[in-house]
Amino acid sequence: MFKSIELYEKIKNANGDAIKWLITNNDFFYSLTIEEQKELKTYFIRDAFKYHFENNNYYREQCEEKGVRPDDIQTYADLVKIPVIPVAMFKSSNSHRLLSKPLSSIEHEMRSTGTSGIPSVARRCDQTMDYTTIGLYNSYRDMLKLSSGAGLCLCPSTEEIPEMGMIKAFNWLAGLLDTRNFMVKQERFVPEEAVNQLKEWQGKFTRHLIGPPFLIHRFISFLKATNTPLELDSGSMIITLGGWKRFTGAMISRTEFNQEIKTWLGIPASQIRDMYGLVEANFLAIEDEFNQKHIPPYIHFSVRDPENLSREVADGETGQLVIFDPIARSTPGMLLTEDMIYLRTDNDPSGRNSQRMQYVMRAPSATEFGCCAVNLESKMASDEQRDSCPITQ
Repeated sequence: MFKSIELYEKIKNANGDAIKWLITNNDFFYSLTIEEQKELKTYFIRDAFKYHFENNNYYREQCEEKGVRPDDIQTYADLVKIPVIPVAMFKSSNSHRLLSKPLSSIEHEMRSTGTSGIPSVARRCDQTMDYTTIGLYNSYRDMLKLSSGAGLCLCPSTEEIPEMGMIKAFNWLAGLLDTRNFMVKQERFVPEEAVNQLKEWQGKFTRHLIGPPFLIHRFISFLKATNTPLELDSGSMIITLGGWKRFTGAMISRTEFNQEIKTWLGIPASQIRDMYGLVEANFLAIEDEFNQKHIPPYIHFSVRDPENLSREVADGETGQLVIFDPIARSTPGMLLTEDMIYLRTDNDPSGRNSQRMQYVMRAPSATEFGCCAVNLESKMASDEQRDSCPITQ
């Protein structure tokens, strides 16, 4: 048995919080060999499976229908047997059945809405919120190293949309900075105000841009149209979350996006960092300085054949993403997503031993596309069209 697993078991046996130990030790986890990581993941994912099996009637019924029990999960290769929940279940009117804890214990609800307009509702108890907050800030510090500066947040504030998952993640990130300003107010973005704010902060703070790609792209388009090049600071970062597909279905080219940011803001690609996450899960996969998205080492990605979801494809092959999120306590963190990805097998210059992902597209079976960013852009476009063509009585 590896020493890391012995330590994990000792913490549990002493009634300590082994999960909290794991999510605060990314550097330690990244330094483990791949084989040791796999075995340690097996232990705590199996523990999470057992917890939900014992505390969630709905999930236990799903498991029993498939003939899978916690004792069946003994090795890393067995993880593929664990029953998963399609993320579409979080949009169901019966989504309360997913709770492994009483509804009275739920502290926070987070939502994401795509093109269907039906929200996905993720409920979190105090324990899940504790783990999520610790894990998320640890990932921000590990991958971004931010602790100061000014954040120009090209998105609404949580005051306007407190339940939107993307906005909550941006708000957490902005909390690391000295100051921040949310530039979308009442679903209106005025790029001139963003330019003025950046100029006001010049020489006072290192200036960072935070927002979904479509709003950063809109800001850059304004700078191009008005021939207003800006030079941000040597430590400035551009941080995005929310996907690269617009509500119209058009894609924003990441290559062109990076080049235009370098031209109009003076920021190199190494300081442009995209993030991947789902409102139903409790983590973000954040790009490093080489623009490679690292999966937090306590999260496990399993990439499946979309024609046979019980079968994993080889690393490097595109398949449908299954997430094992063992820090989820309110609802089972065994999630079948609607995203197609592959796990990178190329060289990792960062030196971190972890899974690395590359997003490809929505799964062919997905009934809608989009997330918080798509819904926000759609609303903003509708409002702007109404303002430009008002209906007269």
